Parts: sequence; C-alpha cells; structure tokens
Amino acid sequence: MSSAIRSAERQFLQAVAGLAYANPFSLERVALEQAALGDHFVPGDPIWSASVADPEQARPNIWRIQEKLGPVLEAVRARPIVQPADWALYEECVHSWLYQRYYENFIHARGNWNFYTRFAADWAHCFQLPGQQFTTALTVEHFFACCWQLARAFHRIFDHIIGSSMPAARLRASIWESIFTCDLRRYRRTLWRRMGDFPTLITGPSGTGKELVARAIAGARYLPFLPSRRVFDQPKGESFFAVNLAALSPSLIESELFGHKRGSFTGAIADRIGWLQSCPSQGAVFLDELGEMEMPIQVKLLRVLETREYAAVGDTATQRFDGKLIAATNRDLAAEIAAGRFREDLYYRLCADLISTPSLASQLGDKPACFPELLLYMTRRTVGEDAEEAYPFVLDWITKHLPPGYRWPGNYRELEQCVRNVLIRQTYRPLTSFTTDAFHDRYQRGELTADEVLNHYANLVYRQTGSYVETAQRLGLDRRTVKARLAAT
Repeated sequence: MSSAIRSAERQFLQAVAGLAYANPFSLERVALEQAALGDHFVPGDPIWSASVADPEQARPNIWRIQEKLGPVLEAVRARPIVQPADWALYEECVHSWLYQRYYENFIHARGNWNFYTRFAADWAHCFQLPGQQFTTALTVEHFFACCWQLARAFHRIFDHIIGSSMPAARLRASIWESIFTCDLRRYRRTLWRRMGDFPTLITGPSGTGKELVARAIAGARYLPFLPSRRVFDQPKGESFFAVNLAALSPSLIESELFGHKRGSFTGAIADRIGWLQSCPSQGAVFLDELGEMEMPIQVKLLRVLETREYAAVGDTATQRFDGKLIAATNRDLAAEIAAGRFREDLYYRLCADLISTPSLASQLGDKPACFPELLLYMTRRTVGEDAEEAYPFVLDWITKHLPPGYRWPGNYRELEQCVRNVLIRQTYRPLTSFTTDAFHDRYQRGELTADEVLNHYANLVYRQTGSYVETAQRLGLDRRTVKARLAAT
C-alpha cells in the first residue's frame, strides 16, 4: 500500500506535528524547530520570554516552517491518503498551519470574528477531499475556539510572566500545562470540558506574582464559539473574583464566599450573593492567602470541592458552583497540616494541579543579567509610556545605592515599590537596612531599646512569612500588635 507522504516529507511533518502539540515554553520546542528546518534553523535564546521586544519576530523559525508547510500539505492533499497514520499526521499539520495562518487575526480580533468564514473555508479545503475515506475528529467551530484559547493563553503568559531565567521559563511552562494539561491532544478531544473541575494551588514566597499566575489561568479558559452568531459564549460581566483571605475576618470570609441570608447574623440586613454564586461557569474564584482560612470554613470549602455544592450562611438550600477554584499560599502547608491548622483532606483536594512561583532571588541567581529586563517591565507597569526615559534613571540609582547581589527579600512587590520610591523621592530604604552594620553596632553596644529590638525582629519574621497571623503566632503576640510593630519601623 503506497503512502501519500513521501519519505522526504515525513520527518518535516512529524516535527511540525510535534510542535503543534508541544508546550511553547518548553525547551523541547527548540529541538522540534531544528528538526523541522535542518540547516535553515535560526539559532537563538532557547528561553522564550518577553525580554524580546517583538514576540512576532522573536521566533523566525515559526514563520519559516509556516512558509514551507503550506506547499507540502498541498502536495500531500493531491495524493490519495489511504493509511490512517498518514491521515493523522496530515490532520495535525493542518491544525498547525491553520493556527499560524490566522494567528494575527485572533490576536487583533477585538471581538470581530467575521474572519471565521475564511477560516471555515480553509478548513473545508483541507479536510473535505474528493473520495476521501477519513474525516477529522474535531469540528471547525471547536478548533476555532481552541485556536483563540491558545492565542490568549500564550500572550497572557508571555506578556505577564517575565524573565529569561530558567526558573521563569519553568513557571511559564507550568502555567501552560495548568491550562492545557501535558497532552494537548487529549485536552482538545475531551478535557476542555472538564478543566473547571480541577482546582489549582499556587505556592511560593510572598510577592512572587501568584495573583498574576491565577489571572493568566483564569483568563485563558476555553470559551465555545457560536458560528451562527459569530460570537464566543463568554460571561457578560466580571469573571475573575479575587478574595484576599488575610484581609478579612472569618465571618466576612464566609459571607463573601458563600453569601448570606438576611438576619443570619448581626448586621445582615439584606441577602447577599457570594462570589461562588456570582462566578459564571467559565469564570474563576481566586482565594489568596489560603493558609489564613480557619477550620470551619475549610470544611465548607472541602464540600464545594467534593460535591460542587454549598449553602449560603443562614440558608438550608444548596447551590452549585460551576466555575474554577484557584488558591494560593506562601505557607508551608505540610507544616500547617502537622500543626493541625490546615486540613489534610482539603490539601489533597487542592493538590491535583500545583504551581510554584520562584523568588526574585532565584531568578537572579540563575541569570543575573535578567535584572534589567525585570526592572524595565516594572518601570513600564509604573509609568507607562514614559518608561523608556525613566528606566535608565531608576537603574542608575539602584546600581549606585544598593549592594551588588542584593537579594530583594520582598520579591517582585519590593522591586515595584523600589521603582516608585526612586521615581517619587529619588531614594529607597529597604527593610534589610534594619540588619545593617549600624544596627548590629548599636546592638553590641547595648544602645537599642526593647521596642527597637522587637520591631526589628517582627520585621524579620514578617519578611519570612508574609503573614500577620503567622508572624503573630511565632512571636506569641496579637495580630494587631504585630501590625503596630511593623508600622513603627
């Protein structure tokens, strides 16, 4: 039985099919590009990051592959495809060709999806072959929805999870897997319907961008396309609900999450809809500082994860939560479980999808040269279009006034505040200034007051925990006292 794919074409198409389903932020992608292009491969930095100003030109290999792919697919299409393996390879390469062909349309659509007509025509041209016994397993509208999801996910990760170090690259790859799993083929077949059932747990030091990760995941969820109306079936209003548990009392946490009925407690003068009820099925609720949640609320959250059902405070009627739950913590949950402060069964309901955010120090330790790009990103976030002029000023101040190898204990949040301080006052005073030689000299001479020593120690513990509650527990103080100690420094 003759093959529709010539031996000279097969290696190229197999590499293209691999690329179509590979994690774009993994190093595997580079090897596949090289396998597809051979001597025409253009070497470059293997880590794909926003340190390159123009992402469309950052990977010339993609467009070289696309230019070569079209004619090869047309040649294969002109021959009878009689072997299932040839059809499967052809099908996956068509998926790659269509996605890249309409990539710019997806990125710049701004709600105008009229190009779907051309997309569907190209789909029909590729798959509706005269006398062909095989058919594609996907519908055109489903694949169109997958393409927009891929484009959204890529740019939400690429544009907001920055850094050209390996820790940052691993984080981007991990977020991609959280959205699409490790097998994009299986995701497109079935799992796109089920990803809301899998909660995501993000761990990492305070100030390392856990909410950015949560927003990237929530903003890249699958949305069905409705071809008859040329629109995506997406929520009309807010679809991301962030709850900072450390900022709320236990009673407020319960009310904010689950809602309450009028009269269910003192001050409940009207019914309140909680965020679980407000969240649409394609949306997400983000629970930040999960380790601050007290046991009774952990029990109610466990029920949501187990049954997708909950009841508002003061109500017996059950409601259903169909959105995605994303949680984050800077605490060591294993230690919290051992100490009896966090439920083990809740952890095992949350840990199916784990993401760990790296510290700024780990990024700089892996690649010190990535600091300028991180600083430029923070400067752009702070001053917008004036960043190109402000950036050299901030970089010069930091170079002259902070010690080489400064570890940024407050992570990206501290870097952002440093940029703001320098732009406003042309100075920045790190918390680590409390551990300078001057402090230790005064300590050795017995010149410090008890308040100064305690304030310093409270700052030290808070920098490690990022939590008022945990700091208070370690110091044996009330949480309000800890806040006052920190405010006094």
